[in-house]
Amino acid sequence: MPDSASDGTEPVTDGTDPVTDDLDPATDGAPDRRDDGVVVDRVGKTYDGSGSPVRALDEVSFAVDRGEFVCLVGPSGCGKTTLFRIIAGLADATDGEVRLGGAPVTGPTTDMGVVFQEYHLFPWLTVEENVGFGLDRVDLPETDRNARVAEMLELVGLSEFRDTYPKSLSGGMKQRVAIARALAVDPALLLMDEPFGAVDAQTREMLQRELLDVWQSTGKTVLFVTHDVAEAVTLADRIVVMAAEPGRVREVIDVDIDRPRERGDPAFGEHVARVRDLIGAGR
Repeated sequence: MPDSASDGTEPVTDGTDPVTDDLDPATDGAPDRRDDGVVVDRVGKTYDGSGSPVRALDEVSFAVDRGEFVCLVGPSGCGKTTLFRIIAGLADATDGEVRLGGAPVTGPTTDMGVVFQEYHLFPWLTVEENVGFGLDRVDLPETDRNARVAEMLELVGLSEFRDTYPKSLSGGMKQRVAIARALAVDPALLLMDEPFGAVDAQTREMLQRELLDVWQSTGKTVLFVTHDVAEAVTLADRIVVMAAEPGRVREVIDVDIDRPRERGDPAFGEHVARVRDLIGAGR
């Protein structure tokens, strides 16, 4: 697949670059002006196959401010999941680096809470025990630990289900448990990979509203991967749109619509159309 420089389209048409405009020219382009959040700095990933090497990600750079909600979207094959795993410390980049709070990410850390599409709940543990599981890695007195779990259950509206096992929960409730567990360790960054992809449309919209409530009440930094453009426009302060083959940042869009956002709002539809056009051009 040709990249954006050779397929007749331009990544940005207003004379600005969505990535380099965020960089500090005094540091030769290194995006460290936002190091109190998360910085993806020229990340690349090459797979050595049986034939020639495959470049999955190339020079991916963007930053997420502290307390900001950013969504990552792109066409199939653009490397969203690979990039997510690198940011989470679950995979290594071939080149470039990810920084959280100014420090390089070298592996999984309690500074990040991770939520996947699959709930990954332990069926033999209750809701309360699942939420508290991650706290086993944190040095907390038992009273503080119990208070933290209770706080997270209250935050996601599951206090009355504390003694319930996952098999008795709906899909939406299971994902709320997963979110509470991720937040229990008080991470600097909440990473979410298609977290609502396995639930029905009505539950999905409910979870989106609840997630925004949680985000606004906690002030967490959120990076949210989705294939649903309307979901991205509903949730995000900014949307990072990727192109494919190799995966790269095509454009970063500010979603300048007041919350709560209504899908019938013309501005909402305009943002959705713009992102879809960019995704289509980046295949």
